[in-house]
Amino acid sequence: MSNQKSVFKSGNEMAAISAAHINYHFMGYYPISPSTEVAQNLDMMRVNGDHDISMHAADGEHPAAGMMYGAAAAGARVINATSSNGLAFMMEQLPVISGSRYPLVLNIVNRTVSAPLNIHCDHSDLYMTLNLGWVTLLASNTQAVYDQNILALKVAERVSLPAIVSYDGYITSHQKHNVEVFADSADVRNYIGPKHFSKNKYLNDLDNPITVGAHQTTDFINNRYQMEVALNEALGVYEEEAAKYAEMTGRNYSPIEVYGDEDAEVALFILNSAAEIAKNAVDKMRAEGKKVKVIKPNIIRPFPTEHVKQALAGVKRLIIAERNDTPGSENANLAGDINGIILREKLDIESKSLIYGLGGNELYIEDVEKILNTALASDFNLTKDYYGISAGTGSVDDQKVSRQVEIDRSLFKIGGFSYDFDEEANKLNVKVPPLRKLMQKPKRITGGHSACPGCGIFPGIEQFMRGLEGDVVIVNQTGCAYVVTANYPTSAHKQNYMHNLFQNGASTLSGMVEGVLELKKRGEIEFDDDATFVMITGDGGMDIGMGSAIGAALRNHNMIILEYDNEGYMNTGAQLSYSTPIGHRTSTSNVGKMSQGKEFDHKDSVQIMASTNIPYVFTGVDAFPQDLVKKAAKAQWYAKNRGLVYGKILITCPLNWKSEEKEGSTILEAAVNCNFFPLYEVENGVTNITYNPEEIGAYVKPAEWLKYMGKSKHLLKPENIEIYDHFTGVIANRWERLKAKNDHPML
Repeated sequence: MSNQKSVFKSGNEMAAISAAHINYHFMGYYPISPSTEVAQNLDMMRVNGDHDISMHAADGEHPAAGMMYGAAAAGARVINATSSNGLAFMMEQLPVISGSRYPLVLNIVNRTVSAPLNIHCDHSDLYMTLNLGWVTLLASNTQAVYDQNILALKVAERVSLPAIVSYDGYITSHQKHNVEVFADSADVRNYIGPKHFSKNKYLNDLDNPITVGAHQTTDFINNRYQMEVALNEALGVYEEEAAKYAEMTGRNYSPIEVYGDEDAEVALFILNSAAEIAKNAVDKMRAEGKKVKVIKPNIIRPFPTEHVKQALAGVKRLIIAERNDTPGSENANLAGDINGIILREKLDIESKSLIYGLGGNELYIEDVEKILNTALASDFNLTKDYYGISAGTGSVDDQKVSRQVEIDRSLFKIGGFSYDFDEEANKLNVKVPPLRKLMQKPKRITGGHSACPGCGIFPGIEQFMRGLEGDVVIVNQTGCAYVVTANYPTSAHKQNYMHNLFQNGASTLSGMVEGVLELKKRGEIEFDDDATFVMITGDGGMDIGMGSAIGAALRNHNMIILEYDNEGYMNTGAQLSYSTPIGHRTSTSNVGKMSQGKEFDHKDSVQIMASTNIPYVFTGVDAFPQDLVKKAAKAQWYAKNRGLVYGKILITCPLNWKSEEKEGSTILEAAVNCNFFPLYEVENGVTNITYNPEEIGAYVKPAEWLKYMGKSKHLLKPENIEIYDHFTGVIANRWERLKAKNDHPML
């Protein structure tokens, strides 16, 4: 046996450690809870020199999957981790990878697929993959995450298919346990062996050129048959490798594990972490003389038919408990597989499909006892059932959230605004009431939301909203602004508000705008012309959502896109976004001996959106309130009369910037005065700087801004002068280009 050592780690940490021990070539990732920690831990290990994996943050899960495919086609060993809707977003690429027969490993940290949005565990994400031709291993505990990740790559490479390792989010992923790992990572690499590059398979051999992904017609079914043969072979390969691994570690992962009385007449078939809980219930019931057992799979694709058949020997009643449903079917997914065995083999077993734990509803020992006792009862019901539900009325209206606070809508319109469009200058002149009058408007969002102390999102958004007259309809992409304000069954929003996922906010609102306008045009609804449609994005939403935003801009819908920029993916744990400045620390751009923060420059989303030729683009901060509310008023006029508007406001995030809550305005002012975040507008293609710190003697060096934030203080150290000089050079170059555009309207 190889030398092992004990560590106290979580499942996500074990996935990262196994990847580091294998020393994969490539990881293209995107943060989504609860899988995000895998990349975070690997990045920390990377900057400390613990592995050589080339890690690259994608701008969404779909491109991350494309990166996986490209790297695998090049012959690289590839690792990744995702969850829930992130898996759904990359779904198009998954059959491409398996159909092309490229081995790689994807950890699925199980989480509910929305809507409604839910970040807790069930298996609805895993089940979406069962028909895609991937080898699928299950890890019911923290130890298994490490071991199954190693086995997954070995099996994947032997059968030339990608492999999934599934484990439960916020349960296995985050719970820490004492686990065993190889004391010397070389033992892992020796077991895996070197990468073999056969001819006519990878795109790294220029002497033997190949074409990958060519379309097929009548040959397509042959491709699928070959994939089926390989997938079925994977079961025997898995058994072989599991036996070798057991000799090395003493830990055995047979395709099916049975726990309980060998002569049990009642069995519970159940996956992952719930099976560990079920074992405790079985111990308790066996002590009471009840003959029950648990059947737990370690692999479900290919489905271990013969092993399940053996596990069912002597069973008279079987409950197949699944953390996913197949609506409209008498059985959930795996229940269909098992009932097929029962029917074909003519087994004398009464089976029941039971749905439990959706959306993270916990399963306790007492629950397992209740479930097993139903199978011991004389009136065992064989109809598909749901455990732990409160059905309600069944109306879809039950899922909608009414306003938390009633408000007189007329208070959102105070008057005193004037708009004069100068046709000759192609420019809008606006006058706004004094700030003291604007402050009479009620806030659009109630107090009592759960934002972190000092969060800059709501001062920034509310200051912008002061410049809007009348009603607003808001769509919010996933992010902190949404998460802390709209937790069912309450809402902090006083007017119509909708959430959709990171990548779809702009397209969702554009559909809403056009739908409302068409309904109104046909006379089917009444709708106030004063209402303004606003899409709020942030927390990296202009990375994964950039394509959607550009599409909406090119279509030029009558709406506003407002981005709050906190320089990271703060709602998932402060990972880097493309708006994170170079050198700044995040949880996926750590500071260590191998790296000093983010390694590439921040994205200028304002200039990107300006290049779509929409009528109005602007920047603002609430530390300069007159400037921001004036731009908001202009934004509203343009959105109503000319088309799409995009605005970007910089906001503070004390928790993840490692800054003092009281210094929010000071930090924003310094960011503007050092020209990192210049205040300007692009109106009908013409750039106008609305605040120039150099002209009024307010300019400060970037160091005066960086010193306030723990995420950037290291850049002021002498050893990081090269990064600091590069960053200040980028700021200066962008500022000079902006001044040139200000001085030359044709630029």
